Amino acid sequence: MANRPLVFGLLNIDKPAGPTSHDIVARVRRGTGVRKVGHAGTLDPMATGVLVLCLGAATRLSEYVMASGKVYRAWVRFGIETDTYDAEGTVVAERPVALDRAAIEAALDAFRGTIEQVPPMYSAIQQGGRRLYELARAGHEVAREPRPVTIDRLVLIGWEPPDAELEIACSPGTYIRSLAHDLGQALGTGAHLTALRRMASGRFTVENAVRWDELEAAMADRSWRRYMLPADQAVADLPALYLDAAQSEAVRRGQWLDADPLPKPGTLARAYDHAGTFLAVLEARGARWKPQKVFLAGEV
Repeated sequence: MANRPLVFGLLNIDKPAGPTSHDIVARVRRGTGVRKVGHAGTLDPMATGVLVLCLGAATRLSEYVMASGKVYRAWVRFGIETDTYDAEGTVVAERPVALDRAAIEAALDAFRGTIEQVPPMYSAIQQGGRRLYELARAGHEVAREPRPVTIDRLVLIGWEPPDAELEIACSPGTYIRSLAHDLGQALGTGAHLTALRRMASGRFTVENAVRWDELEAAMADRSWRRYMLPADQAVADLPALYLDAAQSEAVRRGQWLDADPLPKPGTLARAYDHAGTFLAVLEARGARWKPQKVFLAGEV
């Protein structure tokens, strides 16, 4: 164990339906022997697709992946409402469906752009010190504050009554279950989500993800590292700074660097040391760069 190489990287997994995101994390911990593993954005058990895991010190980069935009393929059934807004819930209402493609297309307009979305009761959001899903399971429904979310793309790509297939590009924190429910309310039929597949989380796409069964086999034969991605891919959309030896040592010590040219305040950058190794995430403060997260050799 003492000679095992330290791990500092990411896994882009094509999550299957069934296990929770936490189940996948626990199985990866057991299968790899890496103690520090976390996911960068949860998926419901019935959902499939991109689930990015951060391993080792890369867990400190999860927030950047979580803050990136998402792309989903969603399947919505009209005429049936459930308490969870998806197929795993209990049916609470059924109505006849007399919709055509044009009616759905027209209704989608109201959900594009920045909208106010009420999160579902069956969600992990805390209210009054308790998770909403805990209150829901206890039979309590409480008022939820709407939250702004942005739907950059919302396209009807399939319609086989009473089922619609949608492609959605949206901001992080968007509940696709709520979108399905609200669309059903707008059309007067009710609706729920029957399947969901995350196609992308930022730059991580399902085309480049490792299938779960392949990763399980690789963990069993200890070849799983071949699927690991460099940790700096979590911040690859940030501008890059390449430091000299003196600057690298200063950042390792947590010291601020002079910035030239001056960046916009609050700008984030990924920094590499004089040997080209990913060293830190820096934040622009005035005319200086402040080390926000530093990755030391003994840590990674």
